Amino acid sequence: MKKEQHPKGQRRQALKEQVKAKPGLAAVYIILRALVILALVAQVFNRNFENVFFCVLTLFLFTLPSFIERTIRIEIPDTLEVIILLFIFAAEILGEIQAYYIQFPYWDTMLHTLNGFLCAAIGFSLLDILNRNEKLKFSLSPVYLSVVAFCFSMTIGVLWEFFEFSMDYLFLLDMQKDTVVHTIGSVMLDPTGGNNPVSIKNIIDVIVVTADGAQQSLGLGGYLDIGIVDTMQDLFVNFIGAVLFSFIGFFYVKNRGKGKFAPRFIPTVVEHVENSSQQNDTPQK
Repeated sequence: MKKEQHPKGQRRQALKEQVKAKPGLAAVYIILRALVILALVAQVFNRNFENVFFCVLTLFLFTLPSFIERTIRIEIPDTLEVIILLFIFAAEILGEIQAYYIQFPYWDTMLHTLNGFLCAAIGFSLLDILNRNEKLKFSLSPVYLSVVAFCFSMTIGVLWEFFEFSMDYLFLLDMQKDTVVHTIGSVMLDPTGGNNPVSIKNIIDVIVVTADGAQQSLGLGGYLDIGIVDTMQDLFVNFIGAVLFSFIGFFYVKNRGKGKFAPRFIPTVVEHVENSSQQNDTPQK
């Protein structure tokens, strides 16, 4: 009788087969993982334990796509998985540790646009998988799927902004990056105490007065807006990414089976994996 393979051996064999089947994806994963480990070692030597946490978090997030594939039995397209890995690396390692959010003003905007696109793809695929299931007795139109994908993406974007605001409000982390503006309008400046907005233009400096009466000129060249401009910009570019994929998803469903672009971003269900694996693992005399 043929011996059954140990679970660890089965996992190694499955990993080898996955590397052979997807060499490009495996190469990207290995390279990014190696870079994160190098950054982790450097941050440990620098005793920057906050950045050590970001490195550990990144390594954990890298495992999520393959974990989801195994547990939920879905196939994530290679293009989508590579973009997800690069997105995580760009946000955590380059954005936080290398301070790309500060060095490159549009780094955060780029990531939020990509986030809107990816979340729309995920939201779209969740319903599309159900829509294609023959056991379920309902059929959703391409317009409905696109609208749901858009709403899902925008909801994720709003929840993330809630998280950023909470971190800033409770721990003063400044996740909602400040913006220098030169014109403001506020009803708080109305000398009559009414509801009439008073505008101040050509602001060139802000003076901060602390509780002990000390005054300090910030020298910013304008008024320091605390987060609202950054938040609205993030939601707007998230909106652009969501709308873009919603259009792509609409034509993907309308012309089912045609085109090669949309399937690169839409996960699908893996069929008959369990049955075939049971047949292969059956002991032979």
